[in-house]
Amino acid sequence: MDTDATSLTPRPMPRFSAECPSRPILDQIADKWSMMVLAVLEQPTRFNDIKRQLEGVTQRVLTQTLRRLERNGLIRRRVLETSPVGVEYSLTPLGESFREPFTRLYDWTVEHSDEVLSAQQQYDGRPSGR
Repeated sequence: MDTDATSLTPRPMPRFSAECPSRPILDQIADKWSMMVLAVLEQPTRFNDIKRQLEGVTQRVLTQTLRRLERNGLIRRRVLETSPVGVEYSLTPLGESFREPFTRLYDWTVEHSDEVLSAQQQYDGRPSGR
């Protein structure tokens, strides 16, 4: 929200404004690796276990994704006093609250993936310039 110059009353931010605080949140949750990490975290999970489950993710990208999810309050990072020291990640209550809409989005993706692939093939098969 923005503040009016003549008062301290916040005024609503237009939904699609460049300054809308939802933009970085949408950027995070719409990211494929973020979505996959959130799907993997059904219970507390160690870094290497997450990496093993997410075929194709690099250590660097996974680390960045986990940091962003932690910064946004969706996951919790806990250092384990083991030898060697380990780290595990789990969903926060905020992350848990995202599980239902995430599951619906994931289910839609699986249900309609053939249709999307067909549309892509039709588009890619069109002559250039159309």
